Amino acid sequence: MLKEFKEFAMKGNVMDLAVGVIIGGAFQKIVSSLVDDIIMPAISMITGKIDYSDLAFTVGDVSIKYGSFLTAILDFLIIAFSVFLIVKYLNRMRELSEGKLKTNKLLKKIVKDDGQVVEEVVEEPTTKICPFCLSEINIKASRCPHCTSELENKENV
Repeated sequence: MLKEFKEFAMKGNVMDLAVGVIIGGAFQKIVSSLVDDIIMPAISMITGKIDYSDLAFTVGDVSIKYGSFLTAILDFLIIAFSVFLIVKYLNRMRELSEGKLKTNKLLKKIVKDDGQVVEEVVEEPTTKICPFCLSEINIKASRCPHCTSELENKENV
């Protein structure tokens, strides 16, 4: 049983999760300080020196501190938005590294007879034909690798 626990604990996902929890805890402290020490004082300055963290109402002997709750909601929204941006960036980097994201696309607008505009995604050409030997070559080539003829840079045959 100890061996199985050791294998489970040493798997990559568990270690990644542990690191994420530790970094998340530290990040939460930073965001809490941002909200408590910078954002909320700025808001209270604008709204007439109201300290939102101390807002509360009393029902009988119980004090309901809704100001602290509002501050916690602001903390959560900032953390959630930050995590969203990080995940979005990491997913884009993964897609780029796997080649799933195509960056050589053109947008072509087609106007039909009835005036309706239709947008169509068209692949940007990556090759061209050499006008001398009619071989297919890279579009950025300045000299044909087959016949060694010099090509014009703006030529897209």
